[in-house]
Amino acid sequence: MRGLTLTELVLAAAILAFVLCGLILLFVNCSFLNEANRNLTTAATHAQYIMEEIRNTSFAQVKSKIDNGDWDLDTLAIESEPYNLTALNNEFIDAQVTQSGNPLGVSVTVTWNDRRQRARSVSLRTLLTDFQ
Repeated sequence: MRGLTLTELVLAAAILAFVLCGLILLFVNCSFLNEANRNLTTAATHAQYIMEEIRNTSFAQVKSKIDNGDWDLDTLAIESEPYNLTALNNEFIDAQVTQSGNPLGVSVTVTWNDRRQRARSVSLRTLLTDFQ
């Protein structure tokens, strides 16, 4: 009977360790990508929520409410009444008028910090008109 030599066992263990390290690295990178995509989806959902509030406001009041900062929200305001949303790390929502008149251009930008404290943002833009 012929068995494995110590050299063959060490080589097999090294190959196995190398493959397992690669799989662990892949798993860690996938979890970081998952968190980044979850944050992006959450931010886009928050922007859509604010955009819907703007859309449901009478056209005559939209510009003045945006100029007054009614939809400029920090983390505390996002998590409080009436929104009760789960805020991202250092999240801020900023609504701006991008074009005056009719149609009215509106932009909602959500900014937050990722795990490494890098600034991230997502924006939604639309035009609102006054139908009569």
